[in-house]
Amino acid sequence: MDRIYLQKYSEDWPEKFKIESEKIRSLLGETIRDIQHIGSTAIPGMMAKPIIDVGVLVDSIEDIPFFVEKLKLFEYMYKPDMSSVERIFLRKGNPIEYHLSIACPRHTFWERQVLFRDYLIKHPKFVEEYNRLKLKNIEVTPKEDFDDLSRSSIYNQGKNDFVAKILELAKNKKI
Repeated sequence: MDRIYLQKYSEDWPEKFKIESEKIRSLLGETIRDIQHIGSTAIPGMMAKPIIDVGVLVDSIEDIPFFVEKLKLFEYMYKPDMSSVERIFLRKGNPIEYHLSIACPRHTFWERQVLFRDYLIKHPKFVEEYNRLKLKNIEVTPKEDFDDLSRSSIYNQGKNDFVAKILELAKNKKI
């Protein structure tokens, strides 16, 4: 797998999301309640791994094989070790180009993703703070983690306090 590093925001990311979301919608059809561009590539000005995060909201994620089999048609690979009770996680590409999270309203995954993204879009000063934090985290991330930065506990745990702060501000509609 090619190494994935942070890149400056690209104007191409929203279009890549749009094209991919239409493909996913064509496969999953009426099971989709909502589909949104989530994660850092959805936030103008945000540095990010050049991986488009697609969020799909469905009524239930209990039938994992249904989603896995359907999405294989577009070369998505199910990642049970990166999934959780809150989401079914799949990846596409080599190098990875897309992360797909399928969630349901029963859990808070969807709400957290949308709140975080929307708050940062409305408050660009926090985008800059987050960019600085990401660069700081990269400096302390072990070299072996750069093969798949998405799996790096050091890199990702370094963002937890910031994410919690933004979610708290968003929930309380502060600033």
